[in-house]
Amino acid sequence: MPIFNEEEQQRIRRAIEDAEKETSGQIRVCIEKTCSEEVLDRAAKYFHQLDMHKTKQRNGVLIYLATVDRKFAIIGDRGINKTVPKDFWDDAKDEMLKHFRYGDLVEGIVTGLKIAGDHLRQYFPHRAGGSNELPDDIAFMDGN
Repeated sequence: MPIFNEEEQQRIRRAIEDAEKETSGQIRVCIEKTCSEEVLDRAAKYFHQLDMHKTKQRNGVLIYLATVDRKFAIIGDRGINKTVPKDFWDDAKDEMLKHFRYGDLVEGIVTGLKIAGDHLRQYFPHRAGGSNELPDDIAFMDGN
């Protein structure tokens, strides 16, 4: 059984598209069932595997979630990390966790995407002629 049905996947994809409308930041969602290492290390592994470090402004953001192990992280690329405050993602994580606690993964992810887009807009506003550098679909990983 897939983690999310087609309707849920489309809802997340639309939330990514909406979040990116007003920012040059590039956001992806990565999902797997289990996380066999420290969550930030795992997220960083997939960040590079998905070539998120190759954006022009180094402003990629990954929302990573291991559904069975109940772990998640939000990480940003070098361009973001050198520009924003250290606690930049804390409110997004807190709001996501409120939904995750009740088993509403989709709403938690959508909430995190909205907050990420709002935050990125402040530091990385949308640029005329900008392009979507990364796919908006969910990256489903197999846990290897």
